Formats: sequence, C-alpha cells, structure tokens
Amino acid sequence: MKILCVLLTMCGLFGMCPRTLADEPKRPNIVILYADDMGYGDLGANNPGSKIPTPNLDRLAAQGMRFTDAHSSSGICTPSRYALLTGRFHWRKFHGIVNSFDPPVLDDAELTLPELLKTKGYQTACIGKWHLGWNWTDIQNTRAKLAEDSNGRIKVFPPDAFDWTKPVSGGPLSHGFDYYFGDDVPNFPPYAWIENDRVITVPSELLTVTAQTKEGEWEARPGPMTPDWDFYAVVPRLGGEAVKWIGNRRGQSEPFFLYVPFNSPHAPIVPTDEFTGKSQAGGFGDFMTQTDDVVGRILQALTENHFAENTLVIFTADNGAEHYAYQRIRDFDHRSSGSLRGLKRDLYEGGHRVPFIVSWPNVVQPGSVSEALISQVDLMATLAAVVGADLPPNTAHDSYNLMDVWRENSSSPRRSIVHNTFENAYAVRHDDWLLVAAKTGAHSNVPRWFDQENGYSDDELPGELYDLSNDLAQKVNLYAKEPDKVTELTKILDTIRAGGQVR
Repeated sequence: MKILCVLLTMCGLFGMCPRTLADEPKRPNIVILYADDMGYGDLGANNPGSKIPTPNLDRLAAQGMRFTDAHSSSGICTPSRYALLTGRFHWRKFHGIVNSFDPPVLDDAELTLPELLKTKGYQTACIGKWHLGWNWTDIQNTRAKLAEDSNGRIKVFPPDAFDWTKPVSGGPLSHGFDYYFGDDVPNFPPYAWIENDRVITVPSELLTVTAQTKEGEWEARPGPMTPDWDFYAVVPRLGGEAVKWIGNRRGQSEPFFLYVPFNSPHAPIVPTDEFTGKSQAGGFGDFMTQTDDVVGRILQALTENHFAENTLVIFTADNGAEHYAYQRIRDFDHRSSGSLRGLKRDLYEGGHRVPFIVSWPNVVQPGSVSEALISQVDLMATLAAVVGADLPPNTAHDSYNLMDVWRENSSSPRRSIVHNTFENAYAVRHDDWLLVAAKTGAHSNVPRWFDQENGYSDDELPGELYDLSNDLAQKVNLYAKEPDKVTELTKILDTIRAGGQVR
C-alpha cells in the first residue's frame, strides 16, 4: 500500500501514469524455492560426484538456466533472507541471525519484494521458514519470568509467558505477504504452527525431544512447544501447504508470487522413513533427497493446475552446508561444497556460492548454463523488470537487473560482490579475483585432516588473495605476490561499503 501511494502520487505530479494492468503483457507467476543449508555440491547437476539423487532439481535445471557463480549475501540464514527480499546487502544494516523471540530486522519503511509485486496486482504467499523476526512483545505477558529449561541449564520463556490467542505483528503479513504458513524457524521456539499472524497450535509445554536425528545434533533451542510436536512432520506439512495454496489459486486471474523458504536440509536432520536410505550420503543426503521430492511436488502442482507455462521458477539456497559436511566426506565420499573450499559461515566460496536455477518457459533457454557473476540481491531489480515495476528511489540499493543474462545468457552487469557473515570480517570479489580482508576465510572449525588431505596450509599473512579463474578451490594465496591487486581490491571494498558501486 505504501508503494502504491508513492506511484499514484508520481502519476499526479508528472502526468506519467503507467499502463493499466489490462494493457500490460501477461505477467508470469513467480515461485522462489529457497533451500536451507544446502551446499553447492548437493545439487546433482552441479556435482558429477554427488552421492545424493536430486532428480526434480536436475530436471528443473534442464528446463532452464543453471548458474555456476551465484551467491547468497551471507554464510548464515537471516541475513541472506533479508537481502533476497530487499535487494540490499545485509551488512549495510546487521550481521547475525534473529534469535528466539527477537524483533524483526525489517523496518516498515523498507520495500520488500512482495510489496513491490503487489503494486502490479500479485497475490503473495510465504510458506516455510521466515526467520526475520516478529514483534513477540505484542503477546508477551508483562509479568512473565524466565524459567529453567528441561535440563536446568539455561533460562527460557515458559509457555505462559505469552497470550497465544492474540495476533503478532512484524512477520510476513507486515511486509507484503497476503498469506503465511509455517513454524517460523525449525529449531527455535515456539515449536508451533503459525498461520498468518497467529499461532494456531498452542505451545503449552517446554521442549522435549525423545526421538533421534539421522545425522548431527538436534540444535533445537529450548522453549515453548506444542504437545507432541514432531520435527519429522515439518517438511511434509510445509510441502503439503504449498501444494494446497497453489491448488486454491486455480481459476483465479491475478498472478501470484509464492515464496517457499524450506527448513531443510538444515538441522535437525530428520528425513522421514520413506526417504531413509534413498541417498548414499547418510541422513543428510536422505533429507536433501526429501527436499528434492517436495520441490517435485510443488512443480507438479503448478502443472496440474495449469500454471506451469506462465510461471517463473527460481531455486536457490541461503548458504553452504553445515559443518557436519566434513565428516560426510570421510563417511560417504560426498562433498557438499563440491570442489569449493569452505562451508556455512565461511568467507570462502563454499560458504556463499550456492545452487541457483531459473526456469521460465519461452524466455529462458532450456538446458543453458551461465557462468555470470550474480547475487541473490539481484532478484529485486530483475523481478521488477519482469513485471514492469519501477523501483522507487533509495530502494534495492545493491540490486542489478539480470534480464539480459536470463534471456540471452549474456555477461553479468555485476562485477563485484562483498561477502560477509560476521562483523569485521569481509571479502570482496571483483571479476575473477577475490580478496579475503581478514586473517582467514574460515569461520567454522576446519578439521586438520581435511586441510592436509586437500593441500591447504596456514600462513602468517594478514589476508588472502585468490585468482578464481584458475584456483576455484582457493589453495594458492597470492596476497604477498600481488600487492597491487590487494590494494585495488581493498579500494573496491571500501567504495562498496561506503555505498558506491563499481562498474
């Protein structure tokens, strides 16, 4: 609504009203499928040596364009989601994740992708992991006191700290979505289903976990839980809700935007029995295969409801795989990062170079592969161009329009990306060069055996410099040998951080 008012005001001032919706070409439906903690090499189409079958994603790649140099904004969850939905690098505002019962990171004044699409008549829905915060103080009892968790170790909000019957603002409905269904964050309280702005299954108990994960740890923060909450049921339920929402759109004339941020294959790693043993990469591999199956069900729903021919589908992920991926190499010979160095959190390529597929019938060439340098922040400007929307001033600050890349497989208008996960540790990519402006690009602990077996060694240099055109695995640190390139990239980093762009 706020953007619509701006556009109408501009029409009145300048006499330049846009064409009516009836005059415009048919706008495509838009579906963004967003995996959680999926490595670049977990997509079969990216990794010939993968031990994880991803037939539905591989088919989607064959139907569209697969990108080999696409990046999330961060090596962790919340910042990447923020950047995707705003077209702005997260580090311009914050660095970390939203923790349990934290407030929103999105301001009311910030334009989001669903808000932009609504100015063009789109119906919008988010089904899955939000992880951008809510105003939980809306329903918090002022006299509520923290209690000990079930192990007596830390203090948590007890279930009666909130009036669960009241609406909660600040979530998806406050930022452009007409509908939301999900559990907010799979391993954070409240462990409950949320529909729109209300908790619909009351979390009346504190978390108890009695089952077993199929790999790694539960990683579930203590807090309020719906009785008999089943972590294994979350992925099937979210997939079913997405399929149902698509079915409910059948026969309606307005275009739609469906954003499905999966909670998988993020821990807890809980593939259902149907998928146990379906991969050759253990529990995580099975969970990834289940995620691929849900993708297939959503794509099938588009076909069955006659949307597929006019739907733009984008698949990508928020960051690299979790640290369990190191042991997965030894146990199953599966490399979640493929040939890349690093994992989730890291400044190295494996932390933020992610799977990225665009399928758009009659626009994107089927079976095409692009080496163009792109970022998820570019979706804002690109989708604005797709639907014919003008981005208001001071929005989508870091976003580039990639339409020519999608249509013609041309080179990218983007030459630089600033990578960041935690405060005071940055890396900058410019053309084929990458500077890690920190002592190391690793934030996760790297097993000594991995470095030894893969030819990585420590040095005493203050930073790292790599020529990715012939060292994608980032094994040869050129920081000492190329001081002029270090100086050049340092200036580029400073320019971008100060709000500029480098052409």
